[in-house]
Amino acid sequence: MRFSDVLPTLPLDALVQQSHDTSEQTVQRVLAQGRATNLTEFAALLSPAAQPYLEQMAAASMQLTQKYFGKTIRMFAPLYLSNECINICTYCGFSRNNPIPRITTPMDQVVDETRKLARKGFRALLLVAGEHPKYVSNGYVADVIRELLPIMPNIGIELGPLETDAYRSIVDAGAENLICYQESYHPETYAGLHPAGPKKKFNFRLETPERGYDAGFRRVGIGPLFGLYNWRYEAIATAAHGLHLLRHCWKSQLSIALPRMRPAAGGWTPNPEFHMYDRDLVQAIAAFRLLLPHAAISMSTREHPTLRNGLVRLGVTHMSAGSCTEPGGYSSYDEEAWVQTKTAQEGEQFHISDSRAPHVVADMIRQQGYEPVWKDHDISFTPTGSR
Repeated sequence: MRFSDVLPTLPLDALVQQSHDTSEQTVQRVLAQGRATNLTEFAALLSPAAQPYLEQMAAASMQLTQKYFGKTIRMFAPLYLSNECINICTYCGFSRNNPIPRITTPMDQVVDETRKLARKGFRALLLVAGEHPKYVSNGYVADVIRELLPIMPNIGIELGPLETDAYRSIVDAGAENLICYQESYHPETYAGLHPAGPKKKFNFRLETPERGYDAGFRRVGIGPLFGLYNWRYEAIATAAHGLHLLRHCWKSQLSIALPRMRPAAGGWTPNPEFHMYDRDLVQAIAAFRLLLPHAAISMSTREHPTLRNGLVRLGVTHMSAGSCTEPGGYSSYDEEAWVQTKTAQEGEQFHISDSRAPHVVADMIRQQGYEPVWKDHDISFTPTGSR
């Protein structure tokens, strides 16, 4: 059974309302257990009644994270291959109706940029691209992966959803990690945000992690994009998705990202009703850790430096650093200072908030008593590597 069959049966609106009606006694009971065991208890941890207990939630989250992941933060860098896209997504800088310069990075430049990231310490790379069959879904990504593996032993992808057979060719090329954010788990909201293009297919996107698992990915990642709809609804739906994947895709590690909207080309106007404050995000991260103690939780440079500093010890396990969201953007970085030598990123997907250089973020992590991990295993230990 796919999660697309499960989602319509979930009482998500009722759980959101129940969250608002939760008593402090219920929150105290869940915290006394040391973790949440179901969606009802997870919703209680997201409730307004749980906010006075945020410090206690954070301490429990930190304890569970250290138990299963140690005092480590795994470092990775996104590398944008292309911003060509045939979708209209009203909130995305890559949306096909945005007048941005369209770029697909040639192979030699991809290799040069990857070597540049490797010299900064990175050994884990996330390849990102818009959804366009002419530029991305034609073997280009698999060719890129084969070229980059000698430089970057851990490679993941974040592309438009593909069929299982297409994912198999990418796994065979050496990729190990598949990320696909649902953006919004609310079908009506999703339909309004995606009026044209293959991304309109809500269920096809929802089933992406399971197709990736069938193709052999060792890690599958999910997440919403907070700011598009009610954040408690999106968090509860994401949690339900995570629980489903743990039951049905148990051979792969589950990772969750909780990104919030950032400014981008197109002039998308946020709805203040759906705004997620910093305190809300901290509450959500702690709640996810208490429900899914074994899941990796990733935090990108969308968030501002002060918040990212504080999240190191809360429950986050993966962080990007020194990121650029424009194809070919790293070519314009001064390698020593790690700042762009040009003034604008006209082809970017969104504006980042934490622009610190990778070594600065790594030093910050060490100062908090944690270890930045640039490489957590060798490709030779995987089935692809043994081949």
